[in-house]
Amino acid sequence: MQCSVFTVTILESPLKYFGIWNKYNLQVFTREQLKKHGRLDIILFFVLKDCTVFTRKEILRLYHRYRALAPQIVPRHFNDSADIKLPLELISEVPELKENPFHQKILQVFSEDEQENMTFNDFLNMFSVLSDLTPHHLKAYYAFKIYDFNSDNFICQSDLEVMLSKLTGDELSGEEVQLVCTKVMEEGDLDGDGKLSLADFEYMITRAPDFMSTFHIRI
Repeated sequence: MQCSVFTVTILESPLKYFGIWNKYNLQVFTREQLKKHGRLDIILFFVLKDCTVFTRKEILRLYHRYRALAPQIVPRHFNDSADIKLPLELISEVPELKENPFHQKILQVFSEDEQENMTFNDFLNMFSVLSDLTPHHLKAYYAFKIYDFNSDNFICQSDLEVMLSKLTGDELSGEEVQLVCTKVMEEGDLDGDGKLSLADFEYMITRAPDFMSTFHIRI
């Protein structure tokens, strides 16, 4: 869900208009509008159209939350020429993530930086995917990546064991863990190869309607 932004100038009468072009239309803004709303608001209007499920107000709220994590680093108004990144350990302090047993893997999945940092675009994408309004197939794709703890593009026995450990806090005995893993594989492993592919996982969660309602974060 990547977007690029560029600015064009249109001369019309004595007025100058600035626009952001996307595949749908050209949005134009007067100098006064840019002064009133700032570059962040204009850029976020574009992001809203193409990249997220949020309203402009919600995106602004998320930007302010991102900035609050490190106000000395993140500018008050988003600068599209600045490459601002925050370490994942800072992002993990967001209350909705802090209490989630999978928060570390969630952050790793949504961070496109190999140095364990997160841009605002990553931050916005994470909250957008975890929104109630996101299509089920997209949620399923990211849920699969989150539960694939060894990052081999499958959910195997070891992934299920880690998942159960995080969910139950090691309250299950070894025998109980094996029983649950066996049951999951019996129901979801359609081709019998001993691991769940993305297709297997998508099929399995269609039989668990409550899954999607729990795989979310409200802003």
